[in-house]
Amino acid sequence: MNNRADIEERVVEVLRTVYDPEIPVNIYDLGLIYRIELNDEATRLQVDMTLTAPNCPAADFILEDVRTKLEAIRGLECVDVQLVFEPEWTKDMMSEEAKLDLGLM
Repeated sequence: MNNRADIEERVVEVLRTVYDPEIPVNIYDLGLIYRIELNDEATRLQVDMTLTAPNCPAADFILEDVRTKLEAIRGLECVDVQLVFEPEWTKDMMSEEAKLDLGLM
């Protein structure tokens, strides 16, 4: 049986390795991840994410990077990544660290 907390921690670690090629901050700290949900057995993962702009030229690359990296997590049997645009992303969703890295504080 998988340890749910370990898998959730690993999901966040993995998401922090994914970058929009145009922004030097990972998608997790940018606030682009809206939902991370594991089923009771911690074998099925659902992720809702957005982009900084709906017409992001790197959208396909970012989504594929997220999906590929999450599918590589040991114990996960199914990974479902959904691209959503509600609520609309704003700079307020970024972590304090991301804001500092981008000179917004």
